[in-house]
Parts: sequence; C-alpha cells; structure tokens
Amino acid sequence: MDRRLLRLGPVRHYAMVLAGSAVLAAILVVGQAVSLATLLSGSGSVLTVAACLAFVALRGVHGAVAAAAAGRATAKVKAHLRAELLGAATARGPGWLAGQRAGELATLAGRGVDGLDGYLASYLPQVFLAVTVPLGALGWLAFTDFRSAIVVGVTLPLIPVFGALVGWQTGARTRHQWHLLQRLGGHFLDTVIGLPTLRTFGAERAQVRRVRAMADAYRVATMRTLRLAFLSALVLELVATVSVALVAVPVGLRLLDGKLTLTAALVVLLLAPEAYLPLRALGTKFHASQEGLAAAAEIFKVLESAPVPPARTAPRLPAPGFAGLAFDRVEVRYGDVVALRDLTLDVAPGDRVALVGPSGGGKSTILALVLGFVTPSAGRVLVGGVDLADLDLTAWRARLAWMPQRPHLFAGTVTDNIRLGAPATPHDHVVEAAVAADADAFIRALPDGYDTDLTRHGLSSGQRQRLAMARTWLRGGASGPASGGAPGPASGSASGGADLLLLDEPTARLDPASEAAVIAAAARLAADRTALLVAHRPAMLSVATRVVEIKDGVAAPLTGAVVFA
Repeated sequence: MDRRLLRLGPVRHYAMVLAGSAVLAAILVVGQAVSLATLLSGSGSVLTVAACLAFVALRGVHGAVAAAAAGRATAKVKAHLRAELLGAATARGPGWLAGQRAGELATLAGRGVDGLDGYLASYLPQVFLAVTVPLGALGWLAFTDFRSAIVVGVTLPLIPVFGALVGWQTGARTRHQWHLLQRLGGHFLDTVIGLPTLRTFGAERAQVRRVRAMADAYRVATMRTLRLAFLSALVLELVATVSVALVAVPVGLRLLDGKLTLTAALVVLLLAPEAYLPLRALGTKFHASQEGLAAAAEIFKVLESAPVPPARTAPRLPAPGFAGLAFDRVEVRYGDVVALRDLTLDVAPGDRVALVGPSGGGKSTILALVLGFVTPSAGRVLVGGVDLADLDLTAWRARLAWMPQRPHLFAGTVTDNIRLGAPATPHDHVVEAAVAADADAFIRALPDGYDTDLTRHGLSSGQRQRLAMARTWLRGGASGPASGGAPGPASGSASGGADLLLLDEPTARLDPASEAAVIAAAARLAADRTALLVAHRPAMLSVATRVVEIKDGVAAPLTGAVVFA
C-alpha cells in the first residue's frame, strides 16, 4: 500500500470503517461455522437453527452494506484526489503544462484516478479481511482442535509468501504498463491539438503510425500483465487447496478413530476453508489494484515533486494605476529549451507594443510572464519598478485583460461566457461589450440569444473569437457601441477597467470579414490604454504604436520587413 494515501483524510476515515467491518466479518464467519456444525451434528435445537439462519442473513447483509460503503468512500477519495491534482496544476499555471504534461495530467485525472477503484473498493477491504478473518478462525480452531490449528497456522503464511513473489513481478509490469498508457495519452492529446498543423505539412500519417505503435506497445504490456495475473491465481488456488487437504485428511482419520467429536470435526472442516479464503481472494484482487497504485504514485509525484513557487507571507499589492512594465534581462527555460534569453524591453503607460517574429520565438512566453503563468529562470519582470514576483498575483491579474490565441468557451450560456470572472456584471454591460466586439448580431440570431447554452449549440471560429473579444472588452472596462464613442471605463463594471491589455493574435484562423471585425474591436478597446499585442498577421499592426521583433528569444530592432509566422 502507498502510505501517502493514508495521509488523505477520506482514506483514514475509510480505513477505520474497514477495520470495524472486518472484525464484524470475522465474528460472523466463526458464528456461522459453529452454529452450522452444531446443527449438522444433530446436537442442536430450535435456537441453534435460528442462530444459524441469523448468521447467514447477517453475512449477506454485511456484504451488501460493505460493498455500498466502499463505493461511496471510493467516490469521495477519487473526488478529493482529483481536486488536489487539478488544484496543484492550476496553482502552477499553464507554463507548467508545457509539452506532453497536459496530456499526461489529463490521463492521470481521468483514467489514473479511476484506476483506484480496484484498489480502494476491492483490494483494501480484502486486506483487512485477510488479517481479521484468518486470525479469528485460527483462534477458534485452537480452542476446538489445537492440532488442526497448528497445521492451519503453518500453511497460512504460504499463500502471502507465494503472492508476494508473484506480486513483485506484477507490480513492475503494471508500472511499465501505466507509463506506456501515460505516454500514449499525452502524445495523442498533443497530436489532436496539432492536427491542423500536421495536415498543413503533410505529417499526419507519420503521427498516425507513431500513435499506432505506442498503442500496440501498451496492448502487448497489458497482455503480459494479464498472463502473469492468471498464472499467479492458479498458483494461489493450488497452494490453498493443498493446505485445506492437509487439514481435512488428518481430521477425517481422527474422527474415524473416535479421537475427535463430530461437532469439533465439522467446525474444523468449515473454518479451515474460511481461514484460507480471504488470502486467496487477496491474491486475486492484488492484480486489479496495481494500476491504481501505479497511478497514485504518479499523482503524488505531481503533488509533491513538481516545482511550486515559494509562498510569500506578505505579497505586495500593485500600485494604483499603471506605471510601466519592464523586462530586465529575462531568461525563460522549458527544461533544456531556452524560450527567452536576455530579454530587455520597456512598455510605458499608453504604449501599444506589437510583438512580431517567427513562431517559437518567445512572443506568447512574454505574455505568460506578465500573467505570472511562467517564472523567469533569470532576470526580473518589473511593474512600476517593483518585481512582479513580490506582487499579489491575484490583485495583479485583476487589472489585466487577456485574450489568448485559442480562447476557451466553457459550458454555460453566452452571457456566462462573456462575463467570465465578473459574474456580478449587469446584463446591459454584457450586451454593450458584445456590441463593441461586433458579436451582438450573431448572438441574437442564436436560438435563445444571450441565454443560448453553448454545450448544445456550436460556434464558428469567427464567432468564438468575437465572443472572446466581448469577454476581453468587458474585462477591460470599455464601453460604447461599435458605431463610435470614445472608450472609457464602464461605470459599475465588475472589473473596474483593466490597466493592461494582452492580446495574443486574436485574428488567428479567421476569415477576412471576421478578422476586420475583431481588429476594429481591438483598436477601440486598446485606444488610450497600454497593450501588448502578439501579431501573426499584418492587420494587427494597425492597433500598435510601435513594433518589436522577437527572434530566438531576444527582442531585436526591426531590420527590413516584418516577419510573420
């Protein structure tokens, strides 16, 4: 068992319940065997019959109640682990999810946590039963027939010994199987996300072959693990059967010689299989628990070993207003990859800086730095002369309006998605933001207008971008219809107006009409504000007051034509 699981409150409570349930199960097993032996030997009475029936019924009820309690407790533990896992990932920010880590985290939070079903609902209850029931049966056997108790006591350890020998191999193979599944999940998610790019360069077939090869490796590992599990079950059954025979044969001979009463012989013959049964079942359920334990080890590795920014006892609040942003010789590394190196860049209040350059040059990483999603490996990000690392990130982010390159729409209505992060915003401000982003017309054309459930109605890329622009407009605290009017803080806006706009190529993958609408909305939103714009297309440059080229992680002055990629 992974001891780190016992540190979880729901697991500790569950373990105490299992301990009490296992003691009760041992009492019921012994009581049923004794009453049934007394009844079969002909020395029982009406009370013996009633007791026997009561023990049988109570064992059935106990099994049903224990299974239901195990299901509820398992659901609580899984929900707790998922919350811890996702909370840890959220605290580390999107920068921590670079590469295949996002896919691996999705596999952990989904299939990995679900893999604990076999451990929590089946194996862990059986562990407690494997301790209490054999001890209870052995104790009563010692009271009834000491010679039989010695035979049972000597042969009982053979089952866990053989089970441990097989379990070492099973655990290693299951961990290998789980790592293959994690790699497959991470690579498959990355492939799906990058499918448009792969199709553009004609590389999709190579990735199909690679995914197929990884899936085949996982299949082979799974079949090897199952083969070992079936063989180990055969070994444990053989050991248990031989052990029962070593008890039953001497008891039968002593009964024929008159050295043992019929009632005592029946008690031994009924209790001996019950003593071995929990250990046999434990060996069988051990294999079902290994996938969950392998996943739990990876979950705790994320919770304990992933880099977490040190907690600050007294974070500072950003100074009121926007006093400028500066990157002081900043370097950012993702493992061995250098995303930014020696970046020096100043953004003055009212400045609208367009970041251009080849893909992979570090433009989006600059925005991630400002958002606090990425921590510099070297250098500092200064806000009004104060290191961003010393600021209260929650208060700082409340003064930003960010539109990512691929904005996400969440389950809910159009209104809920526009006022994301500002749930108390009045509906008329939501409509104003939609009008300013040129989204009001298509929203009103939806089946339920602003109350349309986006889980039941899909949107085109252009509609999604304009909806995200409306969200950014509301966050930015700008008001005014699309037809004109100087933008300014929206009175009563929940956000109170953003000091800094961060737009990561809002026109990506848009048709010319949608691009023109988004560019116009961005221009009105950015007027009289400070903004950092990632520009992959020339149209975005009309919003900027100056252009900075980011190439190979360095801010360089423009020499010649602007490179868009």
